[in-house]
Amino acid sequence: MPIVTLKKLIDNASEKKIAVGAFSVGNMEMILGAIRAAEEFNTPIIIQIAEVRLPTSPLKIIGPMMVAAAKNSKVDVCVHLDHGLNYETVETALEIGFSSVMLDGSLLPFEENIELTKKVVSKAKEYGASVEAELGVVGGNEGDGKAHSIKSTNPDDAKTFCEETGIDALAVAIGNAHGHYKVQPELRLDVLNEIKSTCSTPLVLHGGTGITPEIFQECIKTGIRKVNIATASFDAVAKASYETAQSNGNYFTLSQNMADAVYENVKKHIKIFNMENLK
Repeated sequence: MPIVTLKKLIDNASEKKIAVGAFSVGNMEMILGAIRAAEEFNTPIIIQIAEVRLPTSPLKIIGPMMVAAAKNSKVDVCVHLDHGLNYETVETALEIGFSSVMLDGSLLPFEENIELTKKVVSKAKEYGASVEAELGVVGGNEGDGKAHSIKSTNPDDAKTFCEETGIDALAVAIGNAHGHYKVQPELRLDVLNEIKSTCSTPLVLHGGTGITPEIFQECIKTGIRKVNIATASFDAVAKASYETAQSNGNYFTLSQNMADAVYENVKKHIKIFNMENLK
């Protein structure tokens, strides 16, 4: 099937009052496992890679692999650049064929974030691609990057930001964080409600690993339309690799086990994001 944009998948999720899962990948096995799960559920999916992952998964190598896998999928797949930190990286992703890009200017001054995001929106339009941005600061760290303290998204700023930039999706900070939570997070659903009431742009929840199914579904009911999952998949691959080594498995066993681990993790989250009954 042809690659689809983030906007198309989010619009579809909005109609159904569900969320689309965005699953980070770092190698071929993770890509194949994620798409296999989506095909089994006949559910659209987003596969993505963050800029901080590129030292170990170079964009010009893994990017074309992601695009090829999406084109050969039996379901709609969006190929997304997650947490793009530099305009040049965003440009490269678009040239490779990504159908969606995120420019993360959340640590910049508000006006600078707006101006850089507008530049990305303009460039993405040339490729027919969607754009996600972030306002506020999602805590923790993405990959081995510097850890950041949570700074909740200001609802009034969100309204201004979305109107001025014309983005397709906004990642919000409501107590969520990247990586592993040290304690169960208490998400600010009141802040999420405020943002939703002032801003018509579809909202994104980052830092999904460790959030309970019940809280996920509460967030979706409140307006979250895209949820990012990264750490849970990488943890699953690491565990599968360790167990394969302990059992003296060969490379081919390792490859299959890594794909299977991601497949199981993605399946679990698709059920949650599709708002299936938890009981």
